[in-house]
Amino acid sequence: MKYTETNRIPPHRRRRTPKKRLPPSRQKFHFKIRWVFILIIMIFAGNYISKIDIKVRKQFEGKRWALPARVYSSPLELYSGSVINPNNLEQELKALGYRYAKQLYETGQYQRNKNKFLITTRAFKFWDGTIPPRKIQVSFTGSTVKSITELKTNKSIPLLRLEPRLIGKIYPTHNEDRILVQLKNVPQQLIDAIISVEDRNFYSHYGVSLRGIGRAFFENIKSGELVQGGSTLTQQLVKNFYLTPERTLKRKMNEAIMSVLLEWHYSKEQILEAYFNEVFLGQDGSRAIHGMGMAARFYFNRPLENLKLPQLALLVGLIRGPSVYNPRLHPQTALDRRNMVLDVMVREEKISADEALLAKNTPLNVNKKASEKFPYPAFIELVRHQLHKDYREEDLHSEGLQIFTTLNPTIQRVGERVMVNGLRKLQKSHRKARNLQGAMVITNVENGEILAFVNGKNSAFAGFNRPLNAIRPIGSLAKIAVYLTALERNNNYSLTTMIDDRPYTWVDRNSGEVWKPKNYDHISHGRIPLYYALSKSYNIATVRLGMSLGLGKIYETLERLGIEREFKAKYPSMLLGSIALSPLEVTQMYQTIASGGFRIPLQAIRAVLEHDGEPLKHYGLEIKKRFEEAPVYLLNYALQQAVRNGTGRRIAKTLPSSMILAGKTGTSNDLRDSWFAGFGGKFLAVTWVGRDDNKSMGLSGGSGAMVIWRDLIASIRPKTPKPQAPNNIRWRVKGSQRIPYIVGNSKNSKTAAKNSLFIF
Repeated sequence: MKYTETNRIPPHRRRRTPKKRLPPSRQKFHFKIRWVFILIIMIFAGNYISKIDIKVRKQFEGKRWALPARVYSSPLELYSGSVINPNNLEQELKALGYRYAKQLYETGQYQRNKNKFLITTRAFKFWDGTIPPRKIQVSFTGSTVKSITELKTNKSIPLLRLEPRLIGKIYPTHNEDRILVQLKNVPQQLIDAIISVEDRNFYSHYGVSLRGIGRAFFENIKSGELVQGGSTLTQQLVKNFYLTPERTLKRKMNEAIMSVLLEWHYSKEQILEAYFNEVFLGQDGSRAIHGMGMAARFYFNRPLENLKLPQLALLVGLIRGPSVYNPRLHPQTALDRRNMVLDVMVREEKISADEALLAKNTPLNVNKKASEKFPYPAFIELVRHQLHKDYREEDLHSEGLQIFTTLNPTIQRVGERVMVNGLRKLQKSHRKARNLQGAMVITNVENGEILAFVNGKNSAFAGFNRPLNAIRPIGSLAKIAVYLTALERNNNYSLTTMIDDRPYTWVDRNSGEVWKPKNYDHISHGRIPLYYALSKSYNIATVRLGMSLGLGKIYETLERLGIEREFKAKYPSMLLGSIALSPLEVTQMYQTIASGGFRIPLQAIRAVLEHDGEPLKHYGLEIKKRFEEAPVYLLNYALQQAVRNGTGRRIAKTLPSSMILAGKTGTSNDLRDSWFAGFGGKFLAVTWVGRDDNKSMGLSGGSGAMVIWRDLIASIRPKTPKPQAPNNIRWRVKGSQRIPYIVGNSKNSKTAAKNSLFIF
């Protein structure tokens, strides 16, 4: 290289050739372009952040969660003199999640010493008020409650109402399940545990914590396991509440922006409360368990506020991996994780070492029952059917309604048992009785409440809802409309009025079709008393009586009884039950008879509350007088005779003679349907037996459905006081029989007596 002066100067000391400067006009242009570009970016970023901000505030301040509706049974109510077997009380307590304990130190526990119970009841908010937690002693004499005493005050309690049983839920479309909690009701130890493990600097950061990310990284490296997370509680809430689970740079950027915005607009307490209600803590089949309130129920069957330190630490340990630390599937892993949470709380000085040691020595005590199984799908469908009259379907899925129903779990259990056993016996004793199914509806006569809703051999199976949807010919159950129509005309008919049971022929004027009804025994019985024709369920006598009264009048009576389904009153076969109804519709018809002539709509719902317990709607008693009491009283007397001496006499042979029961059998053509509707005291039950394929099964009403009804009454043993006779009822005595009749002021009141003849 040629030696020059320039080469002697080190490179860093050499003068560089100056760049050519742009003309001033060009410099100003570049300056403007740069700031325009920056301004565009700022506008774009501001607009983007503004949209995110709107989304954050709109969702956080609006309806944050779609809450499932919760459906409750009727609560068990005890009072001095109420009839309940002590074993049934213990069974009910267990079903409610009460636990036997040697020492009663918290709510939801009980002790039993033969016929004496000590119970620490839970608080519960009903539609008519809140019941407080109390320590109660219940004493029995046999199967009767002798006394109920509150031990704190040593005073007797006139009525003890336990909390109702949760019997069903109506889930949102995404199957999330949660119970909302308020921060003021969250145990402080749970708050301390979550902040210690998940976000130590929660109260000092602004949504994102770089220090927390670094600290968590080194803590996890040092311990060799996932001890702490890098995301703040706010970030975790944003990730679960707003974002999809995808892992992309855009999602992480949105997470950070949303976290800062959330902290900007809302207090730490609001964010923490939302976190407690959103956090995912487990899976139950297709149902996702969200929030601490639901997790407390799911794992421990207790309210969150009743959990102790070991249980709270377990829930906190689940946050990092509900499937990995599932205490039912991986108990040892869950135990280790729980104890790690306790150690962190000691290190953060939230609990003492002694408290941690005591908690570590406590078993997991997780409720063994993982999946919620609600065994009454047919009844829940009925509830939804009735709710649709007042609520939209989307409200049922998302508003978190609390629905209090009329279902009595004890009576439901008895009904299911007698149905299963009864169908099994019928199939064994009758050659043609194969593939039998059944349905049963049990109601309270006084208020129309549906106490039980039994669907076939397996009521827990969510299949075809027979009590609600099985539309089958009702046979002789329809005859009560004929006889009631006659008895309303007390100037022409009484129970002893003689009616004709000789052969009858009807010819259709249009088609020329000939119809000749036959009695079940294929014998015609000449002239017989009206009550006797009903008690024996004679077809020919019923048709003759119905035709003389007019099909239109019988149709009107069926409507007044509560039948809303339309059908043509054109053929006399309707008098013998060719009309098809569901068991629920038949129950509504007989409810009017059992209640003395008052139409009381059947109802499965008592009240609906909002998710926070505020009353929304109370379903009161609706009563409409459809018939005078006296004609109904006479009809019920004839139905009592049917049970004692008529088609239901097999009941009288097996049940105590002191029971005053009334009922009616029903059989459709070719023995396809077997019915029995009966009542006594405050209970009404309608039973149907048949085949889903509508084939003949060889059973009449008396040999099929009535047998199951009889077993139900034998199991329930209802009190059946003598019905109170209306003021215008008098009695005639003939031999050993007393027959009621109506005393009227009609000018033609003697006509009925002239048409009456006592033959016994």
